[in-house]
Amino acid sequence: MNQLTDILFSEVNLTLTLLLILLLVYWIITMIGGLDFDLDLDVDIDVDVSADIDLDAGIEGGNLDFEDISNTEINQDDVLGKRRRPLKWWQIFLIYFNFVGLPFMFTFTCWIFVWWLMTTLLTTITFTYENYIGFIIMLAAFFPALFINKLFTTPFKAFFKQLNKDGDAPVDFLGRQATLLSNITEDKMGNAEVKADGNSHSIYVKSLDRKPLTYGSSVLIIKRSADHTYFLVQSYNQ
Repeated sequence: MNQLTDILFSEVNLTLTLLLILLLVYWIITMIGGLDFDLDLDVDIDVDVSADIDLDAGIEGGNLDFEDISNTEINQDDVLGKRRRPLKWWQIFLIYFNFVGLPFMFTFTCWIFVWWLMTTLLTTITFTYENYIGFIIMLAAFFPALFINKLFTTPFKAFFKQLNKDGDAPVDFLGRQATLLSNITEDKMGNAEVKADGNSHSIYVKSLDRKPLTYGSSVLIIKRSADHTYFLVQSYNQ
C-alpha cells in the first residue's frame, strides 16, 4: 500500500494524480448535488469553415461559451457545402479529439484519466517515477493519450446526441415563445431565453426572415436548424 502511494504521489505522477482527484470530486459533487459546474468562459469563436477541410461535421458561428463548444455537433454537409474561412488550429484540435461533439468535461476527464494511467503504468514498469526519465515519459504520453481517448470517447457521441446539455431528455422548443438576450439580424446568431417544463433554457437563434430583432423582444420559435445547433425565430406580436 505504501509503495502504491509512493508511486501515485511521486514527483512525476503527483500533478496528474491531484488533477484526477479534483475531477472525481467535481463529478461526485455534480451527481450528488445536481450542481452545474460546467466552464462558462466567454470565448468568441470564429468557426467559419473552409470548403476544403474534411471534418466529421460542422458548426455555425456566433458567440459561444466553453460549455456550448462541448455540445455542438459538427455536420459534414454544412462544412463542405459552403465557402468559409479556415478553422484555426485550436478549433481543429478541439473538434478532432472530441472536445466538440461531446460534453467538454466528459472528454477532458477521460483524457486526463488515460494520460494518468499511461504515465503511472509506464513509470512503474520502468521504475522511473522519481527521476527525470519519468517526466520525459509523462510528456511523451500527452499526445498518445489524446488519440487513445478519441477512440474511447467516439462511441459516446450517439448517446450524448440524444440528450441536452443537462443530461435530460431533449425539450421540444418548437412553437414556444422566447425572449431575446441579444440583437440579431440577417445571418447573425444570438441567444434567447425560453421557459419550458418549469425551467428556463438558453438557446441559440437566428432570424427566420433575416429581419432585425432587438434585445428583449418576444419571438416565436418556428423551426430547428438542420444540424440541430440553433433555432429559427420570428417576431411574436401578442
